[in-house]
This record gives sequence, structure tokens and C-alpha cells, in this order.
Amino acid sequence: KDLSVYYEVLGDGRPVIILNGGGPDHRCMAGSLEPIFRSRNGWKRYYLDLPGTGKTEGKEWIRNSDQMLGVVLEFIKTVIPDRYFALIGSSYGAYLARGIIYRTAALVDGLLMICPTIIPSLKARTVPDHVVLVKDAEFMKDLESPHKELFESFAVVQTGRTWNRTRDEVIVGLETADGEFLSGLREHGYAFSFDVDTLTSPFRKPTLILTGRQDSMVGYRDAWKILENYPHATFAVLDRAGHNLSIEQESLFTCLVGEWIEQMEETPIKTKSG
Repeated sequence: KDLSVYYEVLGDGRPVIILNGGGPDHRCMAGSLEPIFRSRNGWKRYYLDLPGTGKTEGKEWIRNSDQMLGVVLEFIKTVIPDRYFALIGSSYGAYLARGIIYRTAALVDGLLMICPTIIPSLKARTVPDHVVLVKDAEFMKDLESPHKELFESFAVVQTGRTWNRTRDEVIVGLETADGEFLSGLREHGYAFSFDVDTLTSPFRKPTLILTGRQDSMVGYRDAWKILENYPHATFAVLDRAGHNLSIEQESLFTCLVGEWIEQMEETPIKTKSG
């Protein structure tokens, strides 16, 4: 229609479609994933800003997640026609990623979900109370930022390093997000019109599901319920990690994602046309 989708492409080789959550833009994904992908060859990363985030406008006609999914599917069809691809989604982006699996699983070579939104309704989720497990009290005391309260509201590890990365990778996107558009989406059409986790057949490609033990936004318990849809999934609940998992548990994140990539590299590169 009249929508232009902003995206950035890095590297060359097998395509990887990377979906941010509902608020931060593509930089929240690139900050954690690029150090991993830069250490290996053969992967072409497509980082896009979902409508209402970053430089992609939230159009009035996008009123629900079905339409948001339609935008992402059209994007994939346009930028990598007739190609198989790997798929990465964080938070709401992981919800959309499962929509892609529901619609076109045959083209997906592997799936990574980071702190996935399983239940769209906030009230229906099983989540722990917010806790802080690591805190640099001196740093936090001296921190002067209009976003300090926001950081403290969800960060499980509150140190200079986690603050700096959160500021540069997450908050920078939140500052430019279309809050009115995203709020309307959450209020009127956040859930798909179909049961995205009722698959006609299991997704048998390499899958990695990363959850935070202290994630007070989406939790970790609900994600366990969909595990049987993914017979070759690694399911990890990382302690000392909330919704900021890739920043708070950087080393573990890097190790697990690297192993997931290696699984996909064991299979030959192929295209839709063969």
C-alpha cells in the first residue's frame, strides 16, 4: 500500500529475517546479534523496523497483528523472493515470527525466539514480580537520566555496562517509537485472529527459545507450553535475566545463539527453486 519499511542489510549469504519487539527499533537486535554474526561468514542479516518503530511509520490501516504479519510477509516476499531463510524475533517480534511459521513454515530454516510474547493479554500472562539481582549502587545513585526510572522498572542487572547498552540499543528506539500507534495496536488487535500455536505439523528445524527467569514482562512459564511444536528446540531459562536477556546474560546468549547457527550450517544452502 502506502507503507515504506525501513531496513538495513549486513553481510552476505543465507538470509536471516530479524524482527524487533513492540517499541525498540532494529538496533535492539543488532547490538546483541552483530557481534555473533560478524565472527562467522555466510549470513545476510535483514534488520527491519516494524511499523510504528524506528523509521517505519505506523499507518492507520494497520489495526491488528494480522495486518502487521501481512506487512512482514510482504516484506520477506519482496526482499528475498524464492529464498529459504532463518528467522529471529524478540518479544512481540517472536509472536510475529510464530505467525510466519504458521503461514509459511516450509521456507524457514531455523527459528530463534528471545523473550517471546506467548500470550498477548498482559493480564493473562504468568510472570514473576520484578526483582533486581545485581546492582551497582554507586553507579545508579549518580546516574542522571530522564530514562533512569524506566531502566529500573525492568532491568534485573543494573550496572554501568547494562545501562550503557540499554540506553544505546533499547531506549534510543523507544524515544522514536510511535506510542499512539503501538498503544492502539495493543488495545484493539494485539492477538492474532487465529491460534498461532496450533500448527498442522510440528516445526522440525533448529529452534532456540531463550527466556529470562526474572522476566516480569512476558515471563518464562507460558513459553514452555508451546515447546512440543518444536521437536528440535533448545529451551533455556536464564537466571539473572529479565526482558533485557541478551544484555544481562551476554556470554550465555552468545554461546547459545552460536550453537543454533552451527546447527543450521550443517545443512546445505538451498533456494525455493532448488
